[in-house]
Amino acid sequence: MPKKKALGFGYIPEESKHHFLLVTPKSPKEDVAVYERFVWDDAEEQRTDILEENLKVTLDRHKWNIIKEPLTTAFNSRLKEKDVIIGKYKNGHVPVERLLGKEMVLLMWAIEDSDPQLIPMALKNWMGLSREERWWLFTMANAVTGHADDKRGWRKAIRYALTENPIDGEDKQQGSILEMLYKNT
Repeated sequence: MPKKKALGFGYIPEESKHHFLLVTPKSPKEDVAVYERFVWDDAEEQRTDILEENLKVTLDRHKWNIIKEPLTTAFNSRLKEKDVIIGKYKNGHVPVERLLGKEMVLLMWAIEDSDPQLIPMALKNWMGLSREERWWLFTMANAVTGHADDKRGWRKAIRYALTENPIDGEDKQQGSILEMLYKNT
């Protein structure tokens, strides 16, 4: 059976218009940005719904470069399971399927205001969560603090839970992360 063709990371416009759009400027000094969109333009350079109110997160290039490869590996593994063509992050516009986009934004929220030295811990904790837990955490934070500039409540709790909750060996402590989130909101 041939692999399903997709844009970016698993995004198939014929199946759903809802997706996330990662915008990576050509200049390595500029931040990356992620927008949640419900429209797809039939052009490589997207223009519709790239508005301030749809902006979910901005991340400096150094932090993005640290998480880019682990995200690529995790997402491509999932795309292979579904027989979908794998993706690659590149400069410009990269669409991300809505559920993968939620997971990507959750990780970016966790590290946006953290010390870069805490990013490996955030990645371990993020990987220790099931995809359903990631979707739920995104949904909870997005309902109240989903805009890029709204960094309080759930967003702050996610940062603390993923960057300051150590994992010992194989003990993934998922329950501990969720308990910590409830305590910090």
